[in-house]
Order: sequence, then structure tokens, then C-alpha cells
Amino acid sequence: MINLVIIDTGCANLSSVKFAFDRLGIQAEISRDLAKIKSADKLLLPGVGTAIAAMKNLQDRQLIETIQNATQPMLGICLGMQLMTEFSSEGNVETLRLMNGKTELIPNTGLPLPHMGWNRVRYAADHPLFAGIEQDSHFYFVHSYAVLPNENTIATSNYGVDFSAAIASKNFYGVQFHPERSGKNGAQLLKNFVENI
Repeated sequence: MINLVIIDTGCANLSSVKFAFDRLGIQAEISRDLAKIKSADKLLLPGVGTAIAAMKNLQDRQLIETIQNATQPMLGICLGMQLMTEFSSEGNVETLRLMNGKTELIPNTGLPLPHMGWNRVRYAADHPLFAGIEQDSHFYFVHSYAVLPNENTIATSNYGVDFSAAIASKNFYGVQFHPERSGKNGAQLLKNFVENI
């Protein structure tokens, strides 16, 4: 059985991520225990709230170095994805630096912020994270900050401007949307992370 650990970032959506795996019949444990995190087969880094508060939580829990040195596949969700980049302009805070890129306020095109609700996602063809998911499928978003497309972008969405819906570098993957709130497409993506990555 796969040893799946959801890193306890102290953010509010941890249990909804765990329930999404429960629905798939996949056991996942929420933990901040460094030994458990290091011995996991795969890791999830969920997050909601502000980058500055989340980084403080990670620092207080002495999780930053363990996350940065992780060699197993890790999936960041929403704020968790943004933390994988180098810097967030939300509080002007240095983030985990797991890959290039920075998180910035979605440029003002006259659309209300936060960007909230269902939106289409266009992904790089044949990416294993999106196996079995139709191109231009809808996923559920809630965010005001985004990573604009860069060399690590594997999927985009558009809210006035294109932004990264998913990013990947080495063993680190991130999605801006909430797979745990995205119905069957989100469930398929979580299953893909466990089985294909």
C-alpha cells in the first residue's frame, strides 16, 4: 500500500484533501512529523490563506528544509503550488524555491478578484498528471494570486490573462485549482498523482 502523507501546513483545507483520497479508497495521513514526511512514498502540500502566514507556519513547524530536500513526488495544491516558486508578492515573501517562477497578483483586466469558480484547463499533451482527463476540462479555482506561464508550466487557464493552472519541475508538481473540489476530473488527477507520477 502506498504511504501517502499530507503535510500539515496548518491551513484549513487539509481534511477536505484527505476526504478526496478517502473517496478514492486511498489511505492518506495528515502529519507534521518529519520522520513520517521523509519516509512517505508521496507527499501533498495543500494550502489556503496567505503566503506569508503559510511560510511562517512551515518555519514554526521546522518543515521548510525537509520539504526542500524531499526526493519523492510532491503535489502542491492552490497556495501549496504557489509556495513551490521562489517568491510571492502576496506579503513580499521568499517562498520554498523548489522551482523557478514567482507568484503575483492576477493582472487587472476588469474581472473581479478572487477568481472563483469553474474554469477550463488546457494541459500539455500526454502529461501523466492529466491522463484520462479531457483537454479543456473544468476545474474549481479560488485565488487572487497566480504564477504567470513560465518554463515549468504544464497547464494553463485564463482569467483575463493566461496563468499557470499546473506547474512541474523534477519531483515537484503543483496545481492552482482545488482537485478535491473539482468533481470527477479532480478525483482523476489525484488518482493519477498516486498511480502515474
